[in-house]
Amino acid sequence: MARKIIIDCDPGQDDAVALFLAFASPDELDLLAITTVAGNVRLDLTQRNARLMCDIAGKHDVPVYAGCAEPMSRALRTAEMIHGDTGINGIEVFEPETPLQSEHAVDYIIRMLLAADEASVTLVPVGPLTNIATAIDREPAILPHIEQIVLMGGAMREGGNRTPSAEFNILVDPDAADIVFKCGRPITQMGLDVTHQVLSTEDRVARIRALQNPVATATADMLRFFDRFDTKKYTSKGAPLHDPCTIAWLLKPELFEGKECNVSVETRSELTLGHTAVDFWQVTDRPLNVNWIYGVDADGFYDLLIERLDRFGA
Repeated sequence: MARKIIIDCDPGQDDAVALFLAFASPDELDLLAITTVAGNVRLDLTQRNARLMCDIAGKHDVPVYAGCAEPMSRALRTAEMIHGDTGINGIEVFEPETPLQSEHAVDYIIRMLLAADEASVTLVPVGPLTNIATAIDREPAILPHIEQIVLMGGAMREGGNRTPSAEFNILVDPDAADIVFKCGRPITQMGLDVTHQVLSTEDRVARIRALQNPVATATADMLRFFDRFDTKKYTSKGAPLHDPCTIAWLLKPELFEGKECNVSVETRSELTLGHTAVDFWQVTDRPLNVNWIYGVDADGFYDLLIERLDRFGA
């Protein structure tokens, strides 16, 4: 039976690819809804971009909800310098046909989880954790209904990508991340240590473009724009596909290597705000709260992605 999931996102080119990968995998994943949050760009753009991905993929029946427009207690940071002013630069942007639901994303998450069986819904947040933490904070009774949380955020050996210490998603709302990491539900975390291993090299993007269907073409066009920042910053051969790692893990966990660790979030220091302290060697007595993913078969990841994107040509 397909696993019930909600993708909470802030599209973002890599968020868009994560959505496409989920759309293409209905036998394994029952996508209940997409919820959006402010992060890579403002909320009005992230909700539009999520609906646009539904249009491109022909998935008009997936409900999209807009959530929190700013972090729980801090000013919003965005990332147009990476994603462009639309958040999904590289493709034509238009007003999508897929409607925006009127209910607030946090209200939807609470309502849906309270009505669900215990441990039956997987949350997949790939942006700042504001929506998820706000729902937990407002209604802790949702927690037993969450099967697991599979998130993208944080870093250990890779350091930070927005500050020397912090990865962007965690830095935008460290207070929300702190709530989520302390929530007591199973968490699998895709940090920069693993996402920086899945680079969208020229050869891999060419394989995607060669599929010649609208979703694959949109993916290749977005990655062509997305590559320019990280290849210059890291002198790498392609930009890392951060967010699709969450969906790939749900589909083929055997592609990844992980370890149970404690992960704690810095919420006070001006110097290291948003840092994820990963106790990889268990040098503290803090409880194990995260399956920290640190390795991936990158070729296997792209084989999976390309096989699923090819389904949109059927």
